[in-house]
Amino acid sequence: MSNLEKYNEIFTRLFAVDESELNEEFTFAAVDKWDSLLHLTLIDELENSFDVLFETDDILHFGGYCNGKAILEKYGIDFGA
Repeated sequence: MSNLEKYNEIFTRLFAVDESELNEEFTFAAVDKWDSLLHLTLIDELENSFDVLFETDDILHFGGYCNGKAILEKYGIDFGA
């Protein structure tokens, strides 16, 4: 499974959405279900799946699907072209 497939699987499972909904508009502010508890669950799932430990600033600023990929790339996670 590619990193993008893993990433998308976590989002689709936690938010109960179709993969086609995952885009730059999928953000904390735009998704009603994205509350603080789900945010922490998302962070935990991503840390475990990608074997990273986010810095506090990254957790606080992880506000969207696309932003999350950029943050993970800081930790050496490659999402390909």
